[in-house]
Amino acid sequence: MKTLVIVDAQYDFMPGGALEIKEGDKIVPVINQIQDKFELVVATQDWHPKGHSSFASSHEGKNAFEKIDWRGMEQVLWPDHCVQGSKGAEIHADLNTNAVEAIFRKGMNPKIDSYSGFYDNGHEKSTGLSGYLKEKNTKELYFCGLAADICVYFTIKDALKEGFKVNLIKDATRPLDVNDFKDQQKELSSRGVEIIESNDL
Repeated sequence: MKTLVIVDAQYDFMPGGALEIKEGDKIVPVINQIQDKFELVVATQDWHPKGHSSFASSHEGKNAFEKIDWRGMEQVLWPDHCVQGSKGAEIHADLNTNAVEAIFRKGMNPKIDSYSGFYDNGHEKSTGLSGYLKEKNTKELYFCGLAADICVYFTIKDALKEGFKVNLIKDATRPLDVNDFKDQQKELSSRGVEIIESNDL
């Protein structure tokens, strides 16, 4: 089953949001245009409790985008974003969600961050996304959303580990760091990920 996975198309990652991605809002009409090409559409949603350990505000004397060692892993400290129940955590209102069959929330454990839509960063807990997709007999995934170099990238890496064939729709995503994303695309291509444009569908 040809499946579209929309990653974190939320206000806080759009221009004007707490952790804005440049031109993040430009992906919304692209995603709307392509949804009817898929038999299944699902989404992920960053959904942090207040005071999450990944927030710089939770660490005295630390600033946003600093890196610390946290529970044996490197943690980038982010501005407070996608706090449960906040406007910033909402999926962008212009995104057509009528075809979205399920939304998988992540980042809910206050002690660990969760970039991937499949697992938290320590791979301690599954979101259930992989099992859901396999139950639907899905073998091939197409990814879009925000941010290309963080949550989309880590979700794709886990999708590969879970055995899915993976495609990235490049014009339906935007990165926080353009240079990081360039390097990631080379890596993902070498691992069999097809990088396409929406008009290739």
